[in-house]
Amino acid sequence: MREDVSDTGPDDEFRVYAIRYAQRDGRRGQHFHGYDTRWDEPHPTAYYVWLAVSAHHTVLVDTGIHADRAAGVEGLEYLASPARTLAEMGVAAESVGHVVLTHLHYDHTGTAHEFEAACYVLQQSELDYWTGPWAERIRRERWLVGEDDVARLRAAHKQGRVRLVDGDAPVVPGLSVHLVGGHTAGMQVVRVRTARGHVVLASDASHFYENIEDDRPFAILHSMTGMYGAFDRIRELADGPHLVVAGHDPRVLDRFPPLSPRFAGRIAVIA
Repeated sequence: MREDVSDTGPDDEFRVYAIRYAQRDGRRGQHFHGYDTRWDEPHPTAYYVWLAVSAHHTVLVDTGIHADRAAGVEGLEYLASPARTLAEMGVAAESVGHVVLTHLHYDHTGTAHEFEAACYVLQQSELDYWTGPWAERIRRERWLVGEDDVARLRAAHKQGRVRLVDGDAPVVPGLSVHLVGGHTAGMQVVRVRTARGHVVLASDASHFYENIEDDRPFAILHSMTGMYGAFDRIRELADGPHLVVAGHDPRVLDRFPPLSPRFAGRIAVIA
């Protein structure tokens, strides 16, 4: 299986994969801001991490929910830890050189500590918000962040394994992060050069394709105008709407082909 994952082109071109590690039954009203006459219609959620592999770099974007916390989320089916699925693909956790954390919600940071050789890339504004006075006062948001995850991140920072960026920044040749805000104070998206063009991993800047395609913000947001601005920025960064990857949409697995029949419904090849 390793030959499928490492079959890359020029040094600054990546192969990109969406890895579904969990799924949950939901309702439309949970996923769109404002009143929806179809509030109670089923609206399933998929949970992903994303892997980008070039000739010289292996980058993981987000790290998912830890199995212990997943057990307490109503209706959530945990398929496999991201590290376990990477191992099935022939990618060892210790081979991951960079972990990009798009934001600090618990379903994106829960297994970051399992990638002990990686440098974590995070927006300074995201860390400042969740460790500052506002998040402490806005208690309705605290459940969104894993306190242990933040503590581990701070420990890694002391070890020199965290790179805090301010705005747009290259991570490695062919892969960059871009501050968009909206969903959280320091929400960032990831732009990746591939043989098909520039892919944008939107993560929670657009949970579902319906968010960006119908200009409908998600229910949980830090800034309404920021979320609309994020939609615009995603469009600017991607080389076409077909190269935008939504963060929680089950349709990602319909829009992109599976890595192999064995991984159908779990791993899609984005480019």
